[in-house]
Amino acid sequence: MKLIVLSTPNFFIEEDQILTALFEEGLDLLHIRKPDSEPVLSERLLSLIPSEFHSRIVVHNHFYLKEEYNLRGIHLNRSTPEAPADYRGKVSRTCYSLDELAEKKGQADYFFLDSVFDGITPPQQKSRYSKEQLEDAARRGLIDRKVMASGGVCLDNLERVSRMGFGGAVISGDLWNRFDVHKGLDYKALLAHFRHLRKRAD
Repeated sequence: MKLIVLSTPNFFIEEDQILTALFEEGLDLLHIRKPDSEPVLSERLLSLIPSEFHSRIVVHNHFYLKEEYNLRGIHLNRSTPEAPADYRGKVSRTCYSLDELAEKKGQADYFFLDSVFDGITPPQQKSRYSKEQLEDAARRGLIDRKVMASGGVCLDNLERVSRMGFGGAVISGDLWNRFDVHKGLDYKALLAHFRHLRKRAD
């Protein structure tokens, strides 16, 4: 099962070092989501991550960065619902309901299904689905290897994500809550937790 890390919404000093270390530990994909940020800050972050890992990075905005840094692809969501008209690369997309997932199936290389579990970080969004709804979606083939569970995914529910038939898990709060982005320097606990996640996902 794939592990995808979603970046923090804000930039911080140790970010490039932590992201590089996560790739070295076996991170499958990194999604960089920095809403309302200046593109030059994303450029700086990408320039500090070794180019050997760029093919495993997807951007949620400033789509020109995909070509400039030879990234894996772009991600569409409510704030950026359409790819540029001349775009020809890989596309992923967030869906906010099972109905939307059914409607958009086949229109992206893979999907995030939002709010699978109760959120971990503020604002703590509640899950949009019952256990029975998710199991039914898996039985119908709506949830498959191209659908990634997003929202509230953590070490404790990662095995359940796999059993439900998801192709991967989007990790955010469960990882970043283990490091103080404002004044932290030591990220050993974050890397140790990622190793636990990686082991459980395998």
